[in-house]
Amino acid sequence: MANPLDLRRLRHLAAVLSEGSISAAAARLGLSQPALSASIKTLEADLGVQLLRRHNLGIEATPTAELLVSHGRQIDQQLDVALDAVATLNSRDASGFSIGCGPSEASRLLPLALNRWRSVVPGVRLFVEYGLNETLMPMVRRGEVAFALSSIPRSAAHPELQHEPLHVDTAVIVARVGHPLAKRRSLSAKDLAAYPWVLARRWELERKALDELFAQSGLKPVQAQVETTSAVLMKSLLLHSDFLTFVPHEMVFWEEGANLLRPLKGVGSMWQRHVGITTRRDATLPPQAQRLVQLLRETAQKFSRR
Repeated sequence: MANPLDLRRLRHLAAVLSEGSISAAAARLGLSQPALSASIKTLEADLGVQLLRRHNLGIEATPTAELLVSHGRQIDQQLDVALDAVATLNSRDASGFSIGCGPSEASRLLPLALNRWRSVVPGVRLFVEYGLNETLMPMVRRGEVAFALSSIPRSAAHPELQHEPLHVDTAVIVARVGHPLAKRRSLSAKDLAAYPWVLARRWELERKALDELFAQSGLKPVQAQVETTSAVLMKSLLLHSDFLTFVPHEMVFWEEGANLLRPLKGVGSMWQRHVGITTRRDATLPPQAQRLVQLLRETAQKFSRR
């Protein structure tokens, strides 16, 4: 079925609604008033609907016109996003490629693999898009990144995607080394509830696991004073306060080694997450990306249980 919408005429309609009159819109668009009126009438004829009501005081938009202009703005916004993406791709060297990476994987796994990769694949530029799965998975599907390194589901969550597991991570409750709870060997959920929390958003998997931990003790879930998607903010807030958080262990690997942050003893969760690589089923990775994937596999195999 042919699409009767003409995006150019839709923009003409948007200008009329924005200016409040055909004459003012015509002046803004650099058109004659008869030409703009004819464009609107053609759009009405193509769609078989009335878009403008004309009366002695001027014109009035119909609900259909308001709806069309609203969707037209969304189309223009998506076109802007597409043009920005094309400009970004064109600005990148042909030998480079992009990947996506989650917060925890950006802490240890990817940096260790990249330290080896730069020596075995010299001269290749890598672009890393950082984010959560809600951002990364659509990027993989659209082909904007070669693959994503992040948490993966136990089974394929989308028919276009495939997942390769690399290692399993656990979640821990974390505090600064000097926190009042840091040296205690036995803690209860009630002890934890007395302190402020900085947490991932309510629908993140580790957040749900923390809620279950408190429910098992007959307590209501803790109320986060701060909710964020930023791993940097989480860790910085912990370092300078008595805040607690509940995050994948990998996320605080270096801070724990530097004796800055510490997983609390005596309380924990059985929650685990599988870390791996997500690609499109119908895609073939470029050789440089395949080499990086192999180095990620080898690096993950060296991770030992802590």
